[in-house]
Amino acid sequence: MDIQNVFKRYEIKYMISRAQQERILRGMEAYMTGDEYGRSTICNLYFDTSSYLLIRRSLEHPVYKEKLRLRSYGTAKPDGLVFMELKKKYQSVVYKRRIGITEREAVSCLQGRAQLADTQIGKELDYFLRQYQYPEPAVFLSYEREAFYAEDDREFRVTFDEKILWRDSDLSLCSGAYGTPVLGEDEVLMEIKTGIAIPLWMTALLTENHIYKTSFSKYGTVYKTIYENQMGGICYA
Repeated sequence: MDIQNVFKRYEIKYMISRAQQERILRGMEAYMTGDEYGRSTICNLYFDTSSYLLIRRSLEHPVYKEKLRLRSYGTAKPDGLVFMELKKKYQSVVYKRRIGITEREAVSCLQGRAQLADTQIGKELDYFLRQYQYPEPAVFLSYEREAFYAEDDREFRVTFDEKILWRDSDLSLCSGAYGTPVLGEDEVLMEIKTGIAIPLWMTALLTENHIYKTSFSKYGTVYKTIYENQMGGICYA
């Protein structure tokens, strides 16, 4: 199966209950198909400066923002495939560019001990790393994801993320998915990803179930928790 490495789309988020999720899933049955990967565990390492410059800028809701993360599907192995991703957002449009690389090679490149592939995306990632003086891993985030795509338009996707966990120690994709929950027991993060617009049937489904878009950042939410803990006297390494 071909792996997509370049994305340009709108990403719209909704915080829903499990009951709302079940109704949305039933309403999607006639239009959407489950992703080939099925239900999967996604693990991410978010990189930032020592002062959390990238996420602090992002939380100010600027016209343009960017972030760097390393992602694996399931627990990574040193010689297993991971994705180094540069994610940008400009005027509500999300641009994601990534390269597939082994976990061991990725760590070396992120630390400046090895060179990324001489490709356009590799050059963009290298420029980002040098611009921010090789940011370090700041937060590990994992979640269980169920993904669907429209039968008549594979670019229209809906994902449901639950069991979102975070930690700011043991920052390796090879260490497994564990940490502190981000959401409550009855909360699910739904995300619509589309290149153009939301189909009318989905708009009607959202309206019928009183589901409204929200502004939610997994990394941003975790950073606020870290900041509050620091202000409360807890020291983070």
